Amino acid sequence: MTPEKLKNLLEQVSNGKVSIDNALQELKDINYQDLGFAKIDHHRELRTGYPEVIFSQGKTAGQVRDIIDQMLTRGNNILATRATEEMYKEVKKLTKDAIYNPYAKTISIKQKDITPPSTYIAVVTAGTSDIPVAEEAAITAEIFGNNVHRIFDVGVAGIHRLYDRLPEIRGARVVVVIAGMEGALPSIVGGLVDKPVIAVPTSIGYGANFQGLSALLGMLTSCASGVSVVNIDNGFGAGYMASMINKL
Repeated sequence: MTPEKLKNLLEQVSNGKVSIDNALQELKDINYQDLGFAKIDHHRELRTGYPEVIFSQGKTAGQVRDIIDQMLTRGNNILATRATEEMYKEVKKLTKDAIYNPYAKTISIKQKDITPPSTYIAVVTAGTSDIPVAEEAAITAEIFGNNVHRIFDVGVAGIHRLYDRLPEIRGARVVVVIAGMEGALPSIVGGLVDKPVIAVPTSIGYGANFQGLSALLGMLTSCASGVSVVNIDNGFGAGYMASMINKL
């Protein structure tokens, strides 16, 4: 339930186009809908401006399908993260509009157009191996109505590649920088741009990388100002935050 949809419903009640009983039926699950195994937070978009997103890891394919089945009735764009192909096959039975990204492991369903801001989000990776996390960030931002520029494989081992794309990166409203190994790229980008940088450490790297911990600590101790950090492999969190900044 978006603020616009609620306002429209109240106006229709006021002018007699919708009865009070029908309006109550529309609003009966405005807080949340209890499915037993899940409580769908339909009220979230009204509170925060963004609908609930399904974190699929740990859920069964049937549970993800049933949650999406109910969310489809609301007319919102739908995103499920950490999803498997088995989950996608179940969701595809509900709607042909479901799209699966095997890199990002996301299921996205576009039910409405959202006019994007004139600005864009740059999603930058250090290496090709970081693309799955980058795609999760990019798809998250896109499903919420943002234009995204993908700039991949421009890490510090070949820093000239970054400089070639610097005008495009500087033109963004906010920059998401994704890196594994030692996680140095966000510091470099942060020292070259006048826009907020959201750093995403990935678990890509050899043993001393400690499944992304070295990249995380490197980003947290960045000497560049304007760099904030999300959790290891959390492309969704970065894409969500970038969307909020881009729409300010």
